[in-house]
Amino acid sequence: MARAAKKETAVSLETVLWNCRVALRGVGSTEKNRDAVIALVFLKFAGDKFEKRRAELIAQYGEIPAFLEKASFYNAVNVFYLKETARWSYIVKHASANDIAVIIDQAMADIEDSNPPLKGTLPLNLFASLGADKSKIKDLIDNVNLIDEKRFQEEDLIGRVYEYFLQAYAAAGTKEEGEFYTPACVVRLIAEMIEPFSGVVYDPCCGSGGMFVQSLKFVDRHQGNRQKVSIIGQESVAETWRLCKMNLAIRGIAHNLGEKNDSTFTNDLHKDRKVDFIMANPPFNLKNWRKEDELTDDPRFTGFSVMPPVANANYAWILHMLSKLDVSHGIAGFLLVSGASHTISTSTAGGRGFTAIIVAWLSKFNAFVMILVSFFLVFMEKGAIQIASQFNLNENASDVITGIILFFILGSEFFIRYRIAFTKAHK
Repeated sequence: MARAAKKETAVSLETVLWNCRVALRGVGSTEKNRDAVIALVFLKFAGDKFEKRRAELIAQYGEIPAFLEKASFYNAVNVFYLKETARWSYIVKHASANDIAVIIDQAMADIEDSNPPLKGTLPLNLFASLGADKSKIKDLIDNVNLIDEKRFQEEDLIGRVYEYFLQAYAAAGTKEEGEFYTPACVVRLIAEMIEPFSGVVYDPCCGSGGMFVQSLKFVDRHQGNRQKVSIIGQESVAETWRLCKMNLAIRGIAHNLGEKNDSTFTNDLHKDRKVDFIMANPPFNLKNWRKEDELTDDPRFTGFSVMPPVANANYAWILHMLSKLDVSHGIAGFLLVSGASHTISTSTAGGRGFTAIIVAWLSKFNAFVMILVSFFLVFMEKGAIQIASQFNLNENASDVITGIILFFILGSEFFIRYRIAFTKAHK
C-alpha cells in the first residue's frame, strides 16, 4: 500500500524570517549579513513581480519574445525587467552550484544595468566577499524562497518582511547616538496627524524610508491618489541610503533621494526646495554636527538669537525643517526624544508647547485661523487669572481653570468628529 503524501508542516512567517537571519550567523559582520539577507529578499520580490507581469503578457500577446523581453512593458507598471540569469527562478535552480555567490552578485549587477533608477542602489560583489560557504548561502536561499504571498496571506507582505529585517538589524547593529529604527505604529501616528494627501513629502534624514512608506499607506487607507504625492529626502549614511532606495523601489514608490548620500547640514541636496509635509525622526542630541566656524552665515540658521551649538544638533534639525516648509500651509511632524526639549525651550515644559498643539489642532493648521485661536486662548487665560484672583484661589488655579475649558473644547471637537464619522458609516 502506497504511503500517503506527507503534509507540509505549517510554518509561521516569523519563523521563516528568523531562519533567514540564523542562516548567516557567525559568517560576517552584522552590516554585511543584513545587506545579504535584504538583497536576496529584494531579488525574491523582484522575481515574483517579474513572473506575474510575464504571465500577464503571455495571456495578452502569447509567447512572443519581442514582447516578453521588452523592458518597457515591465517598467511601465513599476516592474523591474530581469535578464534570465537575474531571475529568482534561476537563482533557486542553481542554489547548490559551487559558484552561487558569483551568480547572485552577477544578478545584482545585471538588474542595475537593465534598470537605471536602481543605479548605485544594490550591493555589488557582496556575496563573493561575504565568506559564506555554498551550503549557508543555499540555506538562506531556501528560507527566502518560502516567503510567498500564496503561503502567507499578508496585506503588505513586502512591507512586513522589510520592516522585520530593518528593525532586527537596526537593533543589533551599532547606531550613532540619537539614531534608532522608528516603529511603524509611531510613523503611522505622525501620518494620521499631518494627513499628507497631496503635495511634497520630505524627510531630511530618511533612514530606510519608513516615513515615506507610511505616508503613502495613509493615502491608500483614505482612498487618495498616490500620483498627487511626491517623495523627496536625504540620508547621510551610504548603506542606509541604498536600503531606502531598495525599500521604495520594490514597492514601486517613485522618489528623489538625490544622486548620492550626503549630510543634510553641509550639503542640502534639495536646496531652496519648499515642501508641504515633513515627516522625520532626526538623530537628536547629535554631537559635532558642524565645525565651530562652519555654517555661521547659513540662511537656515541666521536671524535667530542663538546659533545652533556644535555640541547638539537639536536646534539645527528643527530650524532646517522650518526653512523647508511652505509658509502658507506647510506642516511638520517629527519625533523629539525625551530630554531634548530641555535643550530647545524651557517654555515647552511650562505648557506653551501643549498650547501650541491645541492651537494647531483647533485651527486645522490654517495660518489665519491660528492667529484667531491664539488670541482667543490669550483672552481665556487672562480671564482665568482674573477669576482666580477674585476668589483668592491658589496661584495655579488659573491653569486648572484654563485646562478645564480646553478639555471641554477639545472634547466637543472629538465628539463632533465622532458623530459625523458614525453617521456617515451608518448611512
